[in-house]
Amino acid sequence: MSKHFLEDMIKDKRRRMGTEKVRKPELKEVWEEPEEAKEIKTSQAKNRPRYMLWLVALISAAFCFFALSFLFSKAEVLVDPKAQDVSLNENLSASKDSSDNGLFFDLVVISGEESKSVPASGEKDVTEKATGTVVIYNAFSSSSQTLSIDTRLEGSNGKIYKTQAKTVVPGKSSSGTPGSVEVKIYGAEAGPEYNSEPLDFKILGFKGTSKYDKFYGRSKGAIAGGFKGRIPDVPETEKTAAVAELKTALQAKLLQKATDQIPSGFVLFKDAVFLNIDDTNIPLDAENNNLIITLKGTLYGLLFNEQKLTKKIAEKNVERYDGNEVFIPNIKELVFMLSNKDSSSFDNIRSVSFNLSGPAKIVWKLDADKFAGDLLGKPKKDFNQILSQYTNIDSATLTLSPLWARSIPNQAEDVSVIVNYPK
Repeated sequence: MSKHFLEDMIKDKRRRMGTEKVRKPELKEVWEEPEEAKEIKTSQAKNRPRYMLWLVALISAAFCFFALSFLFSKAEVLVDPKAQDVSLNENLSASKDSSDNGLFFDLVVISGEESKSVPASGEKDVTEKATGTVVIYNAFSSSSQTLSIDTRLEGSNGKIYKTQAKTVVPGKSSSGTPGSVEVKIYGAEAGPEYNSEPLDFKILGFKGTSKYDKFYGRSKGAIAGGFKGRIPDVPETEKTAAVAELKTALQAKLLQKATDQIPSGFVLFKDAVFLNIDDTNIPLDAENNNLIITLKGTLYGLLFNEQKLTKKIAEKNVERYDGNEVFIPNIKELVFMLSNKDSSSFDNIRSVSFNLSGPAKIVWKLDADKFAGDLLGKPKKDFNQILSQYTNIDSATLTLSPLWARSIPNQAEDVSVIVNYPK
């Protein structure tokens, strides 16, 4: 019985295995995916590496962009310097000695002339004496000889001339060389007959003495200017108007020359120039019935060191002035008035007192390079703290690029400081 039982089990097992083999196709139909789904999954599987590659490239590009933006970062600082408006009315003094610790000045001196042709509208009688220069020699002795004013000299043309000033003729040297001196002379009478080419002279007062032949003279150049007669003339009112016009033109011309010569760092106020003219010696030359009026003059200008003058003004007008460097943009427009004006002594002037008045703006200067150096590499949050250390800055604005930068570049060429100084 057991034999049949064992066979039955074997048969039953084979039967089940046969049944499983038959059912396999049915299981395949139930779990197999559609062809379209397979194609989509295959396509996604193929595209997944490509998407990953683009993502990595995008992240790398973004990283490079940020890295380069920081590499080329810039900073710009707009600064408004400290400034104070004042109304000046200051009495000041200055010395010509620049070694003094106080305010000093320099003097510019320029001479020139201006001419104007004025049509003659009348005539006047004129008598002019000829003038010239004579060299008088002393071959008489080693002692000097004094000649009084108006000493008469006899010219080789037979005319008498006179010396214009008292003169001392030096004695001859030990080697026998005659002593000599120059003296101005004029004709004893007016008229063209005293005009002459160079002449020889004798001292008329020595005639009949041993000095007569040992004192002699020779003129330097021609003797000219002698005249007697009528010449073209203009009314006094026209002459006065022409002289006033010439004064204005001459002062403007000389002032321009002086301005062109002003050294850097100095200021010449328009009211600190003075023109000296000899109104009583205006030569009138007849030319084609016109009068050529020539005016000669000398301009004196007072130059001041602008930095020292501005600091002196700040000390007097700014409460608790900190001593920092300042300037006044409109300093040349201030009204200058000299207190001790004496035009006749400008050549020897050693000190001046003056008044400066008018509205002014005192502006503090900023060392932009030093300020930029203090900012290099500092975090943006420290900007206001650094700014507070500069008392000569009223306000300032910091702009960083790129916008997300949080610190100032550490290279000086990447930091720009722009100071808005008033004009």
